[in-house]
Amino acid sequence: MTGDATPRVVSLVPSFTETLSAWGVTPVACTRFCERPDLDHVGGTKNPDVARIIALAPDLVVVDAEENRREDYDDLRAAGLNVFASDVRGLDDVASTLEDLARQLARPFDPVTLPAPASRRRRAFVPIWRRPWMALGRPTYGAAVLAHLDVETVGPEGPYGETSLDEVTALAPDLVLAPSEPYPFSTRHVAELSQVAPVILLDGRDLFWWGVRTPGALARLERVLHDANL
Repeated sequence: MTGDATPRVVSLVPSFTETLSAWGVTPVACTRFCERPDLDHVGGTKNPDVARIIALAPDLVVVDAEENRREDYDDLRAAGLNVFASDVRGLDDVASTLEDLARQLARPFDPVTLPAPASRRRRAFVPIWRRPWMALGRPTYGAAVLAHLDVETVGPEGPYGETSLDEVTALAPDLVLAPSEPYPFSTRHVAELSQVAPVILLDGRDLFWWGVRTPGALARLERVLHDANL
């Protein structure tokens, strides 16, 4: 992609939608999870309308290995579309991914500057689903964000494993970090989760949306942890 014309991009990743908009590249379409009601929606992250995307004739479709399905990626590629696929599992992946994307779009790239790591070690249970209970683990971007803040995730092995509140209580975490997505944890769940450890509610976007949000998200999460004094 060259020239001054704004490229036509379809974003199937909320993080990319936010980042592209900040770069002045408003997607021609995105998913219903991207929190952009002003844009055309082409389904969800796991069930995009591939035919609709093809009909839009985008210059680029952006997808993510964790957010989207391989079969949709394959179908888009088979249709002859240019597809940019990310696989962000750690903070180091953010800068390299954004640099690669900027190069694809022929856009200037400002390196991502991260705040200094925190210095107080804590262990946290981070539920991401309920019925069944599932926990954030490693290797994931969310766990890497928390590790930068000196918070170790505890729970089952692997990125997203099933568990029970009894199992995680036995691990004696210092706190529970309950994000607002992918499961919408809120004040109504605090009493239930408090049997494990003291609970802090988090904006899930700061924990799971990477890109231009990352530096600010780290600072906000650090403030939340500091203000909770746990």
